[in-house]
Amino acid sequence: MNHMMRPIRSLTLACVVVMAVLTSTVPRPARAASAADLTRDSAAELNKLYARQPSAKVLGEKAKGILVFPVMVKAGFMFGGQIGEGALRKKGKVAGYYNSVAASYGFQAGVQKFGYALFFMSDAALDQLDATRGFEVGVGPSLVVVDEGTGRSITSNTITSDVYAFIFDQKGLMAGAGIQGSKITRINK
Repeated sequence: MNHMMRPIRSLTLACVVVMAVLTSTVPRPARAASAADLTRDSAAELNKLYARQPSAKVLGEKAKGILVFPVMVKAGFMFGGQIGEGALRKKGKVAGYYNSVAASYGFQAGVQKFGYALFFMSDAALDQLDATRGFEVGVGPSLVVVDEGTGRSITSNTITSDVYAFIFDQKGLMAGAGIQGSKITRINK
């Protein structure tokens, strides 16, 4: 019996060591972002996105609102999660603050940092953001995640979806950043 327990103990110990390493590499903010931080960082990241992706600027000029999450942190080992805070911008000014959280499971291990922006192209899509107790990405208005190939073909005449998403500044040890299933909720700052 004792020799049969060794592989289980070894596997358990390996999992504990990997989780300890992963959690020690997750950036830990000393405090939550302030309203001023979110306002400044969302504007800066949006301007960087416009410089890298001209299609984002085209969408930004037509959008009813742009929700920018400057920094999302994703970490996991089999089970994972991601979290971040952002600002909703309407006509160049902040109209509210939001958090974005998601959980996942499956084959995954690592830590990643990224940001994303949602461009709400209609009043109805923007209204849905606060109509429920948590807007879920991928449920409700039609959503297009824009990559570089799709981005090149967007013009003011080809905008047909309710919401466009751009993921930017991916860094870290985890493959892929996803926002599908993220729950977005308004917060007070």
